[in-house]
Amino acid sequence: MSNLTLHTLQHSAVELLKQLISTPSFSKEEDKTADILKTFLENYGVAAKTVKHNVYARNASFDDSKPTILLNSHHDTVKPNKNYTLDPFTPVEKDGKLFGLGSNDAGGPLVALIATFLYFNQRADLKYNVVLAASAEEEISGKDGIELVLPHLGKIDCAIVGEPTQMQMAVAERGLMVLDCIAHGKAGHAARNEGENSIYKAIKDISWFQSYQFPKVSDLLGPVKMSVTVIETDNKAHNVVPAQTKFVVDTRVNELYTFEEILDTIHQHVQCEVAPRSTRLRSTSIALDHPLVQSGVALGRTYYGSPTTSDKALMPFQALKMGPGDSARSHTADEYIYINEILEGIEIYIKLLENIL
Repeated sequence: MSNLTLHTLQHSAVELLKQLISTPSFSKEEDKTADILKTFLENYGVAAKTVKHNVYARNASFDDSKPTILLNSHHDTVKPNKNYTLDPFTPVEKDGKLFGLGSNDAGGPLVALIATFLYFNQRADLKYNVVLAASAEEEISGKDGIELVLPHLGKIDCAIVGEPTQMQMAVAERGLMVLDCIAHGKAGHAARNEGENSIYKAIKDISWFQSYQFPKVSDLLGPVKMSVTVIETDNKAHNVVPAQTKFVVDTRVNELYTFEEILDTIHQHVQCEVAPRSTRLRSTSIALDHPLVQSGVALGRTYYGSPTTSDKALMPFQALKMGPGDSARSHTADEYIYINEILEGIEIYIKLLENIL
């Protein structure tokens, strides 16, 4: 047993979250919250380290011969919604809720995982090592976040990624691939019916993106979704036939396809130039018979496929997305998390890992 009581850990987690709320930590500007997190861990005797704005630590009895579970969440936030009525950087407790920017996404999950790490940190009888990473730049999918810290952690076998899921298990997650498309024509004077109108060429391809259905539909994530979200030409004048029309396609991929398969199909059907901005945020899934999932099922947790992406997409091992809070509150004005969600989240995390460790 840990020499830290559950009650002590729960109280400390809430107090830590208040400190984090009070400290602005926009993506790429997380240095101050990184300092807070490192100091907090060191106060519990943990040899915490940092790489840029990421904070990480290994359990006291870390053994290279054992498999390793990573506990990860992020400490960066988006900028406050313009409709805030409360000060986003002042933690306010009211009606059982803790208000403040980042309280739900993902401060609550983060402090709950930190408390869980501390609970197991001093135990020498664990079957797994436990590694903690409080990462940066998640909200912008930045390259100085989880990707930067992973090489410092050693071999990871599986992970829990803390995001607000109401402590249910997101076992699959859509991949995100943003496509920049260019339809090419030839400039000319509109009055003389000259040139080749790139808009008309773009319309044909946009129609395909709107109507095409990829045949493999996931039980967890549903179909692949392609949405045209931006369209523009370089024209400033009304009487010029545009030589180029650019448009953007937001592509959400289920776990049954690779990005390469999606791109191959698109290239077979459209005439426009298509270039992905990134192929980093791939669709992921964890096997339903994985010990983490089976432990959650034994605790009465349900599982589902998540339509949103997280740092889980950047992990080259199986990961379960799960945490206190509700994703519907993320990025909203007057963001909040229920205090009891944090307390119960810590308890469920500990029980989930007790069945494995």
